Amino acid sequence: MLSTENPSERHPALDEYGTAQLVDALASDHLGAVQAVLAAQADIVRAVESGLPRLQGNGRLVYVGAGTSGRLGLLDSVELLPTFSWPAERARAFIAGGARALWHAVEGAEDDPERGAADLRTLPLAADDVVLLLAASGTTAYVCGALEYARAAGALTIGIANNPGTALLTGADVPILLDTGSELISGSTRLKAGTAQKVTLNTLTSAWMVRLHKVYGNLMVDLAPTNRKLYRRAERLTMHATGCSEEEARHALGACGHRVKVAIVAIVRGCDARTAQRLLDYADGDLRRALADGG
Repeated sequence: MLSTENPSERHPALDEYGTAQLVDALASDHLGAVQAVLAAQADIVRAVESGLPRLQGNGRLVYVGAGTSGRLGLLDSVELLPTFSWPAERARAFIAGGARALWHAVEGAEDDPERGAADLRTLPLAADDVVLLLAASGTTAYVCGALEYARAAGALTIGIANNPGTALLTGADVPILLDTGSELISGSTRLKAGTAQKVTLNTLTSAWMVRLHKVYGNLMVDLAPTNRKLYRRAERLTMHATGCSEEEARHALGACGHRVKVAIVAIVRGCDARTAQRLLDYADGDLRRALADGG
């Protein structure tokens, strides 16, 4: 039996707990998810370093999963555009059962390996692509079928699973085992296993975006403002990075098409938007270099 399916030996009387004790047990159990991610750090580092050269080119991030894992992959993919201005066409997510599976269980969809391969053929995959394959069990047929196609296409495959020695981990170029063990509610991998996958995805894609110069210090300077909250965030980031006033930040952002990195260079270097963009291009988008070199 898979470790994620084994009934937990902890809290066997869970249904008899008072509310405070119940909440404490459920919340505390997720500490095991973070511990599992920390134990997998060496493999996560390998995944970041293996994927970076492909993403520095024209490579895409492609997510594949079923159920909770598929939804987590989709969530990560759609958040990359507003957070880091990562183009939507370079973050594609596939879930067993298609769009309907986001809202309803599609019975049997995850049991079809050919469907996983067929979904990826719609791209089609290229050698520069990085494919993140997620399955708590490590045996989900849909995901394993996608893995087989992705490897044949020459893409980098990163397998993320919560059970050791499973097909997804043995077949992926870079396997990441998140050994979360049994769930507090038996077999419910939307709990600790899902949390570990979410933390791992956050870590992987954030690390890539830092390496791709979309972060300055710890500031998300390549965000894409799409609403009032994000416009205000862009202003605060510009003010924090340059020490300018709110009015100066708003004026610079307006002149620079609300591109935070460009506005920062324009303010610090005392130049117009076109020159600021040229300095960034010369520095390959590295804000720190653009500010230091001066072109």
